[in-house]
Amino acid sequence: MLVKMTSANITAEDLTETLANDIKVKVAGIDCDGILRGKVMSKEKFLGIAQKGFGFSSAVFGWDMQDVLYTTDAKIAPADSGYVDFIAIPDLNSFRRIPWEDNIPFFLVRFTQNDRPVSADGRSLLRSICDKLAAENCQAMAGVELEFMNFQTPSEDGYGANGSHLRDLAAFLDKNAPSALRPLTQGSFSYSATRPVAYKKYFYDIFDTSAQFNCGIEGWHTEGGPGVYEAALKVSPVDEMADKVSLFKLLAKSVGLEHGITPCFMAKPMQGQPGSSGHIHVSLCDLEGKNLFARETPDTNAPWADAAGLSDLGRQFLAGLLEALPDIMPLFAPTINSYKRLVENFWAPVNISWGLEDRMASIRIITPPVCKPGATRFEVRIPGADLHPHYALAAILAAGWRGVQQKLEISVPPVSAMKSDNRKPELLPNTLEEALRRFNAPGSIAREILDPEFVEFFTATREHELRVWREAVTDWEFKRYIETV
Repeated sequence: MLVKMTSANITAEDLTETLANDIKVKVAGIDCDGILRGKVMSKEKFLGIAQKGFGFSSAVFGWDMQDVLYTTDAKIAPADSGYVDFIAIPDLNSFRRIPWEDNIPFFLVRFTQNDRPVSADGRSLLRSICDKLAAENCQAMAGVELEFMNFQTPSEDGYGANGSHLRDLAAFLDKNAPSALRPLTQGSFSYSATRPVAYKKYFYDIFDTSAQFNCGIEGWHTEGGPGVYEAALKVSPVDEMADKVSLFKLLAKSVGLEHGITPCFMAKPMQGQPGSSGHIHVSLCDLEGKNLFARETPDTNAPWADAAGLSDLGRQFLAGLLEALPDIMPLFAPTINSYKRLVENFWAPVNISWGLEDRMASIRIITPPVCKPGATRFEVRIPGADLHPHYALAAILAAGWRGVQQKLEISVPPVSAMKSDNRKPELLPNTLEEALRRFNAPGSIAREILDPEFVEFFTATREHELRVWREAVTDWEFKRYIETV
């Protein structure tokens, strides 16, 4: 991993020269769980399909993260269609080489059907919203902070067992409870200068490989919880940032395999510990790069001091986002486990709230005097590390832009004003089931700002997740009831 390999914008005409010394290419699309699904093909095959695309089974949108076909009516890839092929079109701008796979060329794809984007394709969904902003002389920038717990990967027979020494997490979990897994380090030690030394090869391999894979890390440190690291990815245009989040997860898992370590991006991997967040920083700029959320001088007549540094457009964007939060929760918290993180007293938001530099609010406002005007932004703190980055960023932009278009005013006082008035903010949905009811309801803001076909499809996929969960018998249930009932 010593050769620096970054991405580059290339054209179809450049491909033959760019791939001159290669014999194969890897491609991947992103499914509705944010998981990369891909294949390796010969260079000749790739050059032949690079512009018009190739057939890719629609089953990747017809089954769940463990390849179990949906038990609900997921209409984008229904069983009665026979899972016909979508057309996967390589995005040449996504080109990079994979350092841990001998620098094989790699491209992300977008999915189409009948010459139209597949509504469930997160890359196409986010791109369409970026195009709408560009038509209004706007572009969105984003940064994402991913926290994740790291476990020592055991063999099938456990840690230090006399049997097989082949590391096999799935086989181990067939025989053992998840609580038997060992985090890299015990206890909580945020921002430790010493703990990374224990696994320094892994720690620095992730940082260095991220730069090589064009997923550069801006900040990298330990966080609260056993074996938890946090990666703050470098700010990028929003569609590039979404790709980088998905690719960083791939990178961390791949590097982890080489070191016998399993990085875990569950929102709440361990009871009694803080969850793993996926905080999103977002701002709007004009096409020349001027921050559109920033106000040149503080507004002495602002409704609240917390909003004094926000432009009128910034306040409208915030108003739109706050109004939409309860209706777009499944795009921030897409799994059963997501809601185990969203509980009080664990550094996670549970209500519709905002505030200047308030890390307990759902939306933290960052404006002067705590930053330069050009760095004015919102930090959306609801998502966990299990987020689908394209869906989450699309929801943020669409909700905020609705506020701009409708010139909405902020209807929720900041946390500081709520406290002084002894008021409590409205709670957000606290289960996936409740969140889906809001998301898919007639007249929901989600249906207004996103393609209703996508809303119905994603609802069906999450209802499948709920059904699978309801049918599961957990360790907690078994231990609690085996003798007592």
